[in-house]
Amino acid sequence: MKGALFFFDEFDEFYRYPSGALLTPGTLRLRIKLNRDMSKGVQILLEHDDGGTMEKNMRFKCVTGIYDVYECEIHLDTPGLYWYRFIIDSTDGETIVPEYTENTFQITAYAPNEKTPEWIWGGVIYHIFVDRFRRGGEPVLRQGAVYRDDWGGCPYYKPDDEGIVLNNDFFGGDLYGIIEKLPYLEKLGVTCIYLSPVFEAASNHKYDTGDYMSIDEAFGGDAAFELLCTETMKRGIRIILDGVFNHVGVDSRYFNKYGKYNNNGAWQSKYSEYYDWFNFFDGDKYDSWWGIELLPATNKLSKGYRDFICGENGVIAHWMKKGVAGWRLDVVDELPDVFLYPLCKAIKRENSSAMIAGEVWEDASNKVAYGTRRHYFLGGQLDSVTNYPLKDAIIAFVKDGDAARISSVVISQCQNYPDYVLNSLMNILGTHDTMRILTILGGTDFPQDKESMAEYNLDELQLMNAKKNLKLAAMLQFTLPGVPCVYYGDEAGMEGGADPFNRRCYPWGDEDTDLTEWYMMLSGFRKAHMCFNDGKFELVEAHAGLFAYTRGVGHDRVLIVVNTSKNDREVIAEGFNYDLLNNAYVQMPKVRSGESAAFAMR
Repeated sequence: MKGALFFFDEFDEFYRYPSGALLTPGTLRLRIKLNRDMSKGVQILLEHDDGGTMEKNMRFKCVTGIYDVYECEIHLDTPGLYWYRFIIDSTDGETIVPEYTENTFQITAYAPNEKTPEWIWGGVIYHIFVDRFRRGGEPVLRQGAVYRDDWGGCPYYKPDDEGIVLNNDFFGGDLYGIIEKLPYLEKLGVTCIYLSPVFEAASNHKYDTGDYMSIDEAFGGDAAFELLCTETMKRGIRIILDGVFNHVGVDSRYFNKYGKYNNNGAWQSKYSEYYDWFNFFDGDKYDSWWGIELLPATNKLSKGYRDFICGENGVIAHWMKKGVAGWRLDVVDELPDVFLYPLCKAIKRENSSAMIAGEVWEDASNKVAYGTRRHYFLGGQLDSVTNYPLKDAIIAFVKDGDAARISSVVISQCQNYPDYVLNSLMNILGTHDTMRILTILGGTDFPQDKESMAEYNLDELQLMNAKKNLKLAAMLQFTLPGVPCVYYGDEAGMEGGADPFNRRCYPWGDEDTDLTEWYMMLSGFRKAHMCFNDGKFELVEAHAGLFAYTRGVGHDRVLIVVNTSKNDREVIAEGFNYDLLNNAYVQMPKVRSGESAAFAMR
């Protein structure tokens, strides 16, 4: 039998060792099997992301059947992105470059961050949109705001006479309400609370920062925040803040277009201390976020602005001294390295094990934003990112049985992301920027106009199917590499379309207890097994609606199986004979259609 020209599998440690991203200085060993009747040698072409290249001959290692094994070692001292490909010399004198993955494979060579946030590994993050979670204190009425006394009502979504959606309706959720519900969050297994922006701002979403040094009075002010930090610390729960440093509000202290603050803002005077924090052009025009004039974009090249955020007495230092354990950096793609490096350095200066997560919607290891390759994982920047690729892959698998997509996403992240990033990934199913996960998993033909969205709900059959699908999706969210990040109310069965309908009030007293108990079970299951902290991921099967994998560290190894196909399925995995969810021994791991299961060796 003639056989194939070659064999190479970048995810098999026989061919590539060590697997995953490479800590520098470090050495990568590569092997390839060549059909000796069809080839007579092979070279590696290595290219650095900056364009530099190196060609290296692979040496003969051994014989296996009709194939010769060739091997070489690549030593890398400098962090960066590298790409390699094989150039095969055929016996008929031709040079062959295998045509797959654009002929290239990625190496993420990184320097370690100062210290990584291992405290989050194995934990559970809970994302709260503060105004809609829980009322605790007295409402704060102020000019321009509308206070809602109909908790659970439909958020305002219609534009005003000038075509602007003001986001100025408040349901009264505050930090005191979160404090009141800490026992519930403990029971849910939450170890970290990620708060949507809490700094003083005009809107209910607070992405239009008014004053970085003050907690918004509508949320209880500084006193409520300090009490929240104290009470969460008692329970071993940490707080992550949303760092919105790319833009501020048009009526902020720093821009002050409407004269709200008793100081000269950039809009009012070229001699303002804040003037070079913004980019003005053509007289009174200025750069804004995505052209939204209500959100003037900050000038990250301004030394004054960088010092204000990152300096020894700056915004980062101020709040971390209050007990903040980390930051989720909003639109991090729009923060240039000249700003992001000192920002991350300031965070680690205050707490070397603080968590720094960036909002990234794509593969963050090789992301190009605005024509520039980003260096998020090469050292000195991010510990984590919002895992949108996994979210989309989970949805595609649960709804359509696309096992190839989810396996590809997870395997590529295991290969391209440093371990400390992989273990810290914010594994989301929904956020304040996406439709509610229950709505997505139950619906098909979603309304596109706001009026229809406001009235849209799943029917009885759709809801039943959505709940079944959400249980499968949550099983994946809680057991794949990374940390589950639960958007408030997903565990309670909240529905909703696009913003603002994904930001409705938490349904206290009307929760879906079946779903809530499932999430509590998953968090307890996760806590009971160390393999979900930093255990190795190994794919067992990904085919026709079945996705099976193991997580393992030491003697703790767990097999997870999710079956979205129409048939009951068995999985060939020796030794996994104990059904963890049903506390029973089994002969062979078997999972019913539309269900998930977990097995261990006993």
